[in-house]
Amino acid sequence: MQTDFAPELLAKPDFAESERVVRTCVHCGFCTATCPTYVLLGDELDSPRGRIYLMKEMLEKNKPADEKTVKHIDRCLTCLSCMSTCPSGVNYMHLVDHARHHIEKTYRRPFADRQLRRLLATVLPYPAAFRAALRAGTFGRLFSRAMPKQLRAIMEMAPKQIPAASPMDKPQVFAAEGKKVARVALMTGCAQQVLMPQINEATIRLLRRHGCEVVVAKGSGCCGALTHHLGMEALSFAKANIDAWMREKTGGGLDAIIINASGCGTTVKDYGFTFRADPAYADKAATVSALTKDISEFMTTLGLHAPVVETGQRVAYHAACSLQHGQNVRREPKELLLAAGFDVTDIPESHICCGSAGTYNLLQPEIAVQLRDRKVGNIGRTKPDLIAAGNIGCITQIATGTETPILHTVELLDWATGGPRPKVLDRLARRVSAMPPAESVELVAGT
Repeated sequence: MQTDFAPELLAKPDFAESERVVRTCVHCGFCTATCPTYVLLGDELDSPRGRIYLMKEMLEKNKPADEKTVKHIDRCLTCLSCMSTCPSGVNYMHLVDHARHHIEKTYRRPFADRQLRRLLATVLPYPAAFRAALRAGTFGRLFSRAMPKQLRAIMEMAPKQIPAASPMDKPQVFAAEGKKVARVALMTGCAQQVLMPQINEATIRLLRRHGCEVVVAKGSGCCGALTHHLGMEALSFAKANIDAWMREKTGGGLDAIIINASGCGTTVKDYGFTFRADPAYADKAATVSALTKDISEFMTTLGLHAPVVETGQRVAYHAACSLQHGQNVRREPKELLLAAGFDVTDIPESHICCGSAGTYNLLQPEIAVQLRDRKVGNIGRTKPDLIAAGNIGCITQIATGTETPILHTVELLDWATGGPRPKVLDRLARRVSAMPPAESVELVAGT
């Protein structure tokens, strides 16, 4: 695609990268077949190709964003399915990230939208604030029917019971069990440790059992993805993580930085690009990105211990967009689940997003619900006992549309190799006990 960026714009790293990305696009249209919003809405401007035209026009002229451009960019899930499909290697992620920051600088949103986005940016990245907001939301749920649709979506997503904070998420070092084979840092994140602290706990147990010393580094926290994808400031979060992990690398050494929330993993693996023009952080950021591994990637290199409990349940594996498209991690989670003794099945249309996409299900609830229902319908076709996923957002989103137990892949791996039985499996046990004998035998057997 031809471009006409002014030389003074190309002197700026973000504009230079956006110009390169736009030039790479040959507007072939392969991306339209796998774009969730285009599949749902059928609007060319809600496809990656259409959005690239809008972003090119806005950035090339360095003009303020208009309402039409904002509408269609806001509808983008950033699922990155287009990047998996594109034969030309268009880095749509970097282009849309730049566009969102440009929109935030140049476009004044309606008051309610501005306030909601500020609320999300102020609360979600901070576990203490998020936990307090959820407690307040328990009361607010009583009035959710009278709320605007976006606030109603937030109320409906909030858990009825808020787990207690896990002591394992505090900065500390967990010794390896048996022979030490690696020293790793675990990113405990922000929203995940509030909503499902059992995921980090299972990850730590699994890593220790496999010979890893696990560090929760002082000063690390939110990866910055939540505010970054809102077009807001995110560099302070990234710098705090980089500094915290580099201190650990310098002090005791690090073989890997482990992330069990794939949306965060995609962001941290991109720190090297984010700080490419920052002389104070470029080298450190590149080092952090190179060390970062999804838990399934790292466990594949370690080799999973043989299961010590009988499993065999039929597991529908949901491939989170940020894992399969953002990180190109596809086979590892399924291979690990198979090694743990589960009967693993793929989900039809596995490349289509579930509608979570960070804060998307809160900002675009109508489209998100359509995508959730489509995903749940496809999951149902596999007739699973359980659903496994590698991202907290997907787990939370899908759980609102199905009674089938859903949990993080690492929880199943931890249980199979000697950890406690995940509490969510009690729902499966109750389903089995409520069935006639013949049906319950079939469900337990995974048939």
